[in-house]
Amino acid sequence: MAIIKTETKQKTIEKEVTLKGVGLHTGADVTLVFKPGAENTGFLFERVDLEGNPKIEADANYVTNTQRGTCLEKNGVTIQTCEHVLAALVGQDIDNAIIELNASEPPIMDGSSKFFVEALEKAGIVEQDAVREEYVVKEVISYTDENSGSEIILMPSNSYQVTTMVDFGTKVLGTQNATMNSVSDFKEEIAEARTFSFLHEIEMLLENGLIKGGDLNNAIVYVDKELSPETMEKLRVAFNKDNIAVKPNGILDNLTLHHPNEAARHKLLDVVGDLALIGTRIRGKVIANKPGHFVNTQFAKKMSKIIKNERRNNVPQVDLNSPPLMDVNQIMNMLPHRQPFLLLDKVYELTDNHVIGLKNVTMNEEFFKGHFPGAPVMPGVLIIEAMAQTGGILVLSTVPDPENYLTFFMKMDNVKFKQKVVPGDTLIFKCSLITPIRRGICHMQGYAYANGKLCAEAELMAQISKVK
Repeated sequence: MAIIKTETKQKTIEKEVTLKGVGLHTGADVTLVFKPGAENTGFLFERVDLEGNPKIEADANYVTNTQRGTCLEKNGVTIQTCEHVLAALVGQDIDNAIIELNASEPPIMDGSSKFFVEALEKAGIVEQDAVREEYVVKEVISYTDENSGSEIILMPSNSYQVTTMVDFGTKVLGTQNATMNSVSDFKEEIAEARTFSFLHEIEMLLENGLIKGGDLNNAIVYVDKELSPETMEKLRVAFNKDNIAVKPNGILDNLTLHHPNEAARHKLLDVVGDLALIGTRIRGKVIANKPGHFVNTQFAKKMSKIIKNERRNNVPQVDLNSPPLMDVNQIMNMLPHRQPFLLLDKVYELTDNHVIGLKNVTMNEEFFKGHFPGAPVMPGVLIIEAMAQTGGILVLSTVPDPENYLTFFMKMDNVKFKQKVVPGDTLIFKCSLITPIRRGICHMQGYAYANGKLCAEAELMAQISKVK
């Protein structure tokens, strides 16, 4: 099993902090507010300029476009160029934060993560009660983009490390490497590396009406071709400069590099930001050869799927001989269900965000009388009902008088049955919050295991309502 709970506490920011600027591609004025995030929230974007303040999780599965940055989309709502903000959050060792925006794109600032890092430091960083989970890499995992030759390899390591190797095949910018040996190095070594582009790309973007918020202070422009008078005039107008010049090192205008390998360091920054979309901390070394947003996010999607499968097959370790946290009498004090519809026998774990319960399936169950009596199999809907009753313990534990509440289903999604359950099996249920409980509404991921295997899973949403 590769997912572990560490001794490290989750972290968020202490107070809100605000930045203002313009979006690189839209040119629109935008205000970004970093806000503290609840435990296990992860990174969550919120569009306050749209009705209902829609939210988009920083999740690789929402990536829709990677042409000029990483774009997320959920239910028609987009967040463009999210990678520099996410890199800053990871670089500051933060687990949970709300990123509030009044436009589709964060401010580009100087094209790096520097100003986001400074804002997060100003907000202060605090520990939370919940512990951090990590995916511990046990074997090499890789992804290759056959079209570009880009490749990302993840291998075992004692900490999260990233190395980028880039080769742009031009005289002005050839082969470069950059390495981050520890997340603690991000601020000093990586954060101030600015985004860059080649002159031929700038011309194309200008012709297509993009980089409206660009200027020579937030993007390094490498001149990889002769500058014609016409091009010079276009650039002078676009960047609102009296004169445009090329430095001897091949960089447009008078911008000074922070590092000789600033381009490789910025590619590393992008990798850190894009891989934040995996949603789980990684304990391993990333080696990225010719990285870009497409290969980065494809690798993030692959890792997200691997980790989801690991979680699904992570059978809770329960000592059946130990005293339970709650026996059936204590369960009946909390749940309104009674025989023959009480389908939960014991509860072994109960925290703010998850619960583990157990049901012994016997031949005496009422439903076996009519459900395949010649070859008894527990009905799938009753497995889900037992799972939901386990989740009911989680949501009812948030009120001081659970005996005065009823729990009602609101929704079930992604219900899957993997293995049959028969008399003599011991069912173990684990329900974990997907989002924090609000207004008595509980959205959780539930798993049911029997004989060391996953037998059912479902996303459940329920609401508790006070008995009138």
